[in-house]
Amino acid sequence: MKRLLVLGADGYLGFPVSLHFASKGWSVYAVDNLSKRHIESKQDVSPLIPLPLYKDRFSEWNDLYAKNKTQKIKSFVLDIAVNNRQLYNLLEEIKPDAIIHFAEQPSAPYSMKGRYEAVNTQINNITGTLNLIFAIKRFNPSCHIVKLGTMGEYGTPNIDIEEGWLNISHNSRNDRVLFPKKPGSFYHLSKVHDSNNLEYSCRTWGLRVTDLNQGIVYGSHTELSKNKNLHTSFHYDSIFGTAINRFIAQGLINHPLTIYGSGNQTRAYLHIDDVIQCIELAIENPAEEGEFKVRNQFTEFKSINELALLVSQSINSEDIKTEIRKIDNPRVEESDHYYNPKNKSFLDLGLNVKKISEEVIIDIVRYITPYIKNVRKKNLLPNIKWNNK
Repeated sequence: MKRLLVLGADGYLGFPVSLHFASKGWSVYAVDNLSKRHIESKQDVSPLIPLPLYKDRFSEWNDLYAKNKTQKIKSFVLDIAVNNRQLYNLLEEIKPDAIIHFAEQPSAPYSMKGRYEAVNTQINNITGTLNLIFAIKRFNPSCHIVKLGTMGEYGTPNIDIEEGWLNISHNSRNDRVLFPKKPGSFYHLSKVHDSNNLEYSCRTWGLRVTDLNQGIVYGSHTELSKNKNLHTSFHYDSIFGTAINRFIAQGLINHPLTIYGSGNQTRAYLHIDDVIQCIELAIENPAEEGEFKVRNQFTEFKSINELALLVSQSINSEDIKTEIRKIDNPRVEESDHYYNPKNKSFLDLGLNVKKISEEVIIDIVRYITPYIKNVRKKNLLPNIKWNNK
């Protein structure tokens, strides 16, 4: 039986990923420090669908949905950025075959709110990853780390975005280097530091790492997490809510779909179902000893204007009228730019792509409609500005 450690298992992605691998027969160990719930409380935001307590989420799965003892998930509360000794003990005890590392503060807006939030984000994210690196080096060096990065590490360079690495020629000499990064927030900067630290550990200590530079995820549920009391955390607010999910929630309460700035900003996206597909493909095709493998994890890229129009048209087909409105951009980012990222590695492995479509949008609409009364309008508009003015 293969053993899988999921770090950040209480999250939007970590929870359904844990369920998926448990259902596939992996022995899953779920870890979270519950810091996102704490941040949500301090920022006065919450998921649209109320979540059970962390320990109860896995008890529900174990008691009602796990088909046998193998599929039961063992859960732990552990802060890997603080309790490195506990992390060492856990690694020594279970010796996982693979680790999926989601355990990071995931919000760019939160990281830009002020000094405290920026420092908290980088300490939590970078220190947690460093502690994990040292734990694996000491107790389980053959373990494959699958680390969640972000396409936001790259920014919007005026050249094609390759998958992690770039072949260069300079003064008649050639080399292969990590793709130059142009991150757009202190959160994205923390991910860049993670990538550098992980690449160094592969090159120096022979660790095995797959770094998934993930696009912006949308979607309300997976096949398993749509079951009663197994909801994942659908956020619609301006701190944790991603663009498509936020637009859908706005439209369903007849609030204008708010576009930041020109709306020409183009980003990479993928459905939550495809996140699980990609992670499974990454684990089935692991990095070799000493390899830092980078895969760009997305299925398509679109501008914010295109997304807002598609969501508006989809909601209108449900006889709900919507309005699109542009507001001042709270972020510091290029409004018009070149954007051509590559995602060949997952396509070559057989990724079955789910594209953004009216059908997909309507599926989300119908899933969240029973909970739409939970939307708090004050959380729909951004209140954090990148320039602090």
